[in-house]
Amino acid sequence: MNFLKQRIAVVFHISLFLLLTACNNTGSAKKTQKSSEDTTAKTTQVKIDTPKPVILDTNRYKAAVMRLCHDSASAKWPVKKDVFPLGGALLPFNRIVAYYGNFYSKRMGILGELPPDEMLKKLMGEVKKWKEADSTTPVIPAIHYICVTAQGQPGKAGKYILRMPFKEIDKAIELAKQINAVVFLDVQTGQSTLKEEIPLLEQYLKMPNVHMAIDPEFSMKTGKKPGSIIGTFDAEDINYVSEYLAKLVRDYKLPPKILCVHRFTFGMVTNYEKIKLRPEVQTVMDMDGWGFPAKKVTTYRQTVFGDPVQFTGFKLFYKNDILTAPWNKAPMTPQEVLKLYPKPIYIQYQ
Repeated sequence: MNFLKQRIAVVFHISLFLLLTACNNTGSAKKTQKSSEDTTAKTTQVKIDTPKPVILDTNRYKAAVMRLCHDSASAKWPVKKDVFPLGGALLPFNRIVAYYGNFYSKRMGILGELPPDEMLKKLMGEVKKWKEADSTTPVIPAIHYICVTAQGQPGKAGKYILRMPFKEIDKAIELAKQINAVVFLDVQTGQSTLKEEIPLLEQYLKMPNVHMAIDPEFSMKTGKKPGSIIGTFDAEDINYVSEYLAKLVRDYKLPPKILCVHRFTFGMVTNYEKIKLRPEVQTVMDMDGWGFPAKKVTTYRQTVFGDPVQFTGFKLFYKNDILTAPWNKAPMTPQEVLKLYPKPIYIQYQ
């Protein structure tokens, strides 16, 4: 029965994705195809502010990690890898609450659904709820922007992706400044690769407040079209990105970067135990499946708790959590999510 439910959820995921990409392809994505596919044509000059070094308080770090485990260690958590981050690390001292999406699409997440001022106001309302739910952990808002989107059509390069023009990434960064938020740049590789896509974003990743996210669901290593199957990343892929980020941290004397990896099935991430932890990068495994609360909790326990890496995240869907379970009237509350073991330190709303 559990296997049947999981297969139904996967089919629903794929069907909705195809609907979304069809809307994107017929709408504003066409208008931006030319400029977005040639992201190297015009680049933005970014001023990089290098912060002063900060010394990590290791005792405070260990205490914060234990609070995520409800002050009760288990066989899997906290993760049994003695890797402390560099000073200036955001996690686990802060919880990040992010709004996810793309400005060109009202169907890919809350970022594109509302006018900017209204969206920021709603995000700060969620931040307030999380502060009230867990007064021991400060909350940082985030703009989680999909800057490379998987597509149902191959495009000029035949990669089944659409790269957003830099002006749209600039927009995400400017919006974040208005609320002192951090930024996550999310990449869906399609039939491209991380090694092709990540370096194109380096001018932004050099910025202290810009972090990285990668989505295995749309990594089509078998040559299939995005949405036809659930994609995958191996530990080798994740290690490439974390080393790339780590080098930027070392070269530009930045605070640690956060690397968010989405996951809601076992196959989306292979060889998780080989994922390397580095002082320069904090890795979050984000459970981004939708459904009714019991289903989401089960998926979290199976794919995030069961395969411990470093930190955990949890996605809440304003629409899909309800569409797939009509008896649900709203996404899970902060109080409900905080009952999870370990407590997610990264929260994402779509």
